[in-house]
Amino acid sequence: MAWTDERLDDLADRMDAGFARTEAALRDLRAEVGVLRTEMRTELRDMRTELKGDIGDLRTELKGDIGGLRTELDDLRTVMIRFGIAIMVCLAGVIATLIGVVVTGSVGG
Repeated sequence: MAWTDERLDDLADRMDAGFARTEAALRDLRAEVGVLRTEMRTELRDMRTELKGDIGDLRTELKGDIGGLRTELDDLRTVMIRFGIAIMVCLAGVIATLIGVVVTGSVGG
């Protein structure tokens, strides 16, 4: 089978048509990638904005929780101090009673 000029021209035309289809497909693909890129940027921007809002809300909530915790710790500290004072008063009463027993030499009388 010999390659005639007509057959070579047919082959060249088919190859040109194939390259044209490939170029058209690449143009379509580039357009789709451009659209996807734009959509992704929009989505990322929206997610970033939403995340910043959520983080701000969490910070506010955490500050409130920490403020409440400080108040609770202050209340607990006050109760512990009062309890310590009550124990010292009771201990002083027991010591005074023991001193009285030792000095008088009698228990109940």
